[in-house]
Amino acid sequence: MGDLIISNKNQANLVWRSNSSSPGIKNPVLQLLDNGNLVVKNGDSFVWQSFDYPGNTLLAGMKLGWNLKTKTEWYIKSWRNENDPSMDGFSSTYRLDILGLPTLELRKGSTVEFRSGTWDGSKFGRYSLADAYMGVFKATFVYNDETAYYMFQCLESSTISRLVVNQTGLLTFYIWNNKKNGWFNAEVIQGDQCDTYGTCGFNSICNANRLSPCDCLDGFQPVSPLEWESLQWSSGCVRGKPLNCSDEGFRKLSGIKLPDNSRLLGNRTSMRSSTDCEKECLGNCSCSAYAWAESVGCAVWYGDLKDMKWYYNEGQELYVRMPASELIGYSKKGRHQRALMSSLVSIIIGLVFLAITTWYCFHAMAARRKRRVIGNEESLELLGDSIELPMIGFDELVAATNNFSDDNKLGAGGFGPVYKGILTDGQEIAVKRLYSFSGQGTEEFKNEILLISKLQHRNLVRLLGCSIHGEEKLLIYEHMKNKSLDTLLFDPTKKVHLDWAKRFNIIQGIARGLVYLHRDSCLRIIHRDLKASNVLLDENMNPKISDFGLARAFRVTEELANTHRVVGTFGYMSPEYVMRGRFSEKSDVYSFGVLLLEVVSGRRNCEIHNNEDNYFSLLNHAWQLWIESREVDLIDESISNSCSFTEALRCIRIGLLCVQDHASDRPTMSNVVLMLCSETEIPQPKQPTFTFQRLLDSDPRSHSSRNEITVSMTEGR
Repeated sequence: MGDLIISNKNQANLVWRSNSSSPGIKNPVLQLLDNGNLVVKNGDSFVWQSFDYPGNTLLAGMKLGWNLKTKTEWYIKSWRNENDPSMDGFSSTYRLDILGLPTLELRKGSTVEFRSGTWDGSKFGRYSLADAYMGVFKATFVYNDETAYYMFQCLESSTISRLVVNQTGLLTFYIWNNKKNGWFNAEVIQGDQCDTYGTCGFNSICNANRLSPCDCLDGFQPVSPLEWESLQWSSGCVRGKPLNCSDEGFRKLSGIKLPDNSRLLGNRTSMRSSTDCEKECLGNCSCSAYAWAESVGCAVWYGDLKDMKWYYNEGQELYVRMPASELIGYSKKGRHQRALMSSLVSIIIGLVFLAITTWYCFHAMAARRKRRVIGNEESLELLGDSIELPMIGFDELVAATNNFSDDNKLGAGGFGPVYKGILTDGQEIAVKRLYSFSGQGTEEFKNEILLISKLQHRNLVRLLGCSIHGEEKLLIYEHMKNKSLDTLLFDPTKKVHLDWAKRFNIIQGIARGLVYLHRDSCLRIIHRDLKASNVLLDENMNPKISDFGLARAFRVTEELANTHRVVGTFGYMSPEYVMRGRFSEKSDVYSFGVLLLEVVSGRRNCEIHNNEDNYFSLLNHAWQLWIESREVDLIDESISNSCSFTEALRCIRIGLLCVQDHASDRPTMSNVVLMLCSETEIPQPKQPTFTFQRLLDSDPRSHSSRNEITVSMTEGR
């Protein structure tokens, strides 16, 4: 009794059985629980549960790991194909590896295809559902003598989610969308080329924010330089100077994904500190690196190091063994040399800095008038050594754009026109030519390169290169065939091409791009000028955020910043930014709210409308319709036939929530994404009192030559 059996439709052949039968079970009950767990119960106890036998899906509350007492493993495995749930030796499996530092691995057969970072106390590696959707999901990892497992939990009962490994080996996180009665693809765990296992081979590290992502570790060199020049990195790197097990030390790497194949030497009882771990590794000639993990203690690596990745502000620390000749301060003699060298260097740097400062004070103004940057060689002086971006010759851009012909002109912004071009290899590009007379042109140029060259996301425009020639400064982007969102959205004849499905996809894409900027990128970016003209559309109408000239990078621990120069666009700037020069990620949330209402209504916020001598903006109008329960009247008439009114009304409410006067009342972009794709409850918005019209009436210092131009205002303090 109590055995659950699945057979074919004529019951001739047994397909599967639960083997839950037991002599002590007399009245078994089969029940499907609310969390998706199918159980066989005997009273209040579970005799058998489906959560112990995962398929290709991990639900909230399911375990991924091991029962160490029974040697039972919980893992998920891909189907043979979309219609065949059977599994074979070539299926992809996603499982917990606890042989060294705990990590999650995706294998196809016996080959590792993806490996998360190690558990850092809150997440595996860099990706965390709890971080991406704050307050909605919680990640848990348990490791003791009886069990070792990872699971995620939903903190909101209305949110239904799952993690699936599909037949192609992609790990995808889905959230149920009640409006569409289907699953919303919220995130693909493998986010970039560095997530492919061992992309750069041994003793190298991958940087997803570079066009050429692989670098040898310091003190190492490519096994095959010719292969590396042709962007083939699998051969990896070898030491420039071999180890000899004497007079050696360690070089520290911070903010990385630790390499594979670690071995645990002891816990926090047997080894109490990183120093103990260092001594243990140094005493073994085969030990090539070590790391100290608070959760499990000392981990070491033997031989070559594989599958490392830069996480920058996140990640962990690794100490790589190096010959003392490549380090300063690891022998006693070396330590004395290092102290002396440090003192001398400090004195020299101080004197040089004093000399440079003095020279600059007397000659800066004259030098600025005389300075001319001629050709690409001198562009490094302008950009600095930290930029790794292709330089494209000015003559090549002249030819590509037909000498910047008006016929090739795609549009113009506050800092210069944009031209379509075709390079000699046939690649289509967009060339942004900054005005030479723009007072902010140089700063915008440098800022955009510094920031966007380090970012990669499907909803961010890709910067391909730059060029400097005399006073000419040019930025080269991927060409977006459907231009900017405003050229379609606010054109009465073209907006009909943006049906509701396209608009909703654009809204979701912009939101995802902002989540990446605020939470998931190597930098933490506040855009500060999000608007319809800075959202570009590719050939499939997918949105990409552009124009990072006014953006600012934040430290991970930094939540708020002040500026004496307010820059942005009327109608999109948050109250605390305009009035007090204070900005944060909630400033972008405000801009997104305005943009969201514009997409739904097909109208600009900065167009003031007159109604019986009362002036009001789009925000005023949306709020008035909301309190009168007539918000459906805000929806663009041109999409009335294609519109999902449930989705549109939900978007209007989210938009009003994003434009709240106080930053603390606005949601994060992570929660905006969740509200867009699920039925999670949306707080009641308050009346927004800050409007474009009020700004014009109250701030005579502001100036704009047209509605859609970027402006700056200097705060009087």
